[in-house]
Amino acid sequence: MPEQRSRRRHVVTHVVLMAGALLMVSPFLWQFLTSLKTLGESTRVPPTVLPEAVRWENYSAFFDVVPVGSMAVNSVLALVLRVVGQLLVASLAAYVFARLRFRFRGPLLACFLVVLMVPPQLFVIPQYEVIRTMGWLNSVQALALPGMFSAFGVFVLYQFMRTLPAELDEAARIDGANPWQIYLRVILPLCRPALAALTILTSLFSWNDLLWPLIVNTIPDRMTLPVGLATLQGAQGTDYPVLMAGSLLTILPMVLVFVLLQKQFIRGIAMSGLKA
Repeated sequence: MPEQRSRRRHVVTHVVLMAGALLMVSPFLWQFLTSLKTLGESTRVPPTVLPEAVRWENYSAFFDVVPVGSMAVNSVLALVLRVVGQLLVASLAAYVFARLRFRFRGPLLACFLVVLMVPPQLFVIPQYEVIRTMGWLNSVQALALPGMFSAFGVFVLYQFMRTLPAELDEAARIDGANPWQIYLRVILPLCRPALAALTILTSLFSWNDLLWPLIVNTIPDRMTLPVGLATLQGAQGTDYPVLMAGSLLTILPMVLVFVLLQKQFIRGIAMSGLKA
């Protein structure tokens, strides 16, 4: 009897999980099916689930109406610069607050974390003025520079570094290591899960960013893929199959990044305290 109850519970659990997984995947499945339809089929009421004839040309139409090549390069370059810069800045700040002892450490950390409560839209005007003064409008560095600092990134790495034993620092100091050596050779290698989690989250924020690229870059060849997708939504009408095809192609890189780093991502989130 206990074994039968246990099996029933496992069956029920798996059924519930499969239903939840299907519910989560269903929007992407509908997006894919819509990308293969005609415009009339995509707007039909009641809606049609399967296309009458598969139209792969919607994907080629997306490349015809949007400069995908240049926009993809801009998105990738901005993502790489933003991720590298944020990992460097956030890891240094988190190391200082989590592992070093100095006066006013608490108030300074509070000032960092207060930024989490401020809507990012409030920083748009001062950030734009800084970029304009530096003469970086319509450039890749304009896309990446504001995102290189993140109070959220500092918080994630700070929470993770606090879990590391203080004996590691003491042992390294006994061996003659200075703070820089401890940071590079001891702390950073142990923070790989948190760094992977921050890499994925920062990549998502950078890849999906729409407001800031619209403000600083006005030349089509200097825009990013989300901006290109936004141009497909016309005031008079929208070609939904082409839009869905472009959206599907745009999210594939981020899906690949998550698949490659999912184990480190889950471990980093669990150990950084964000699960609460």
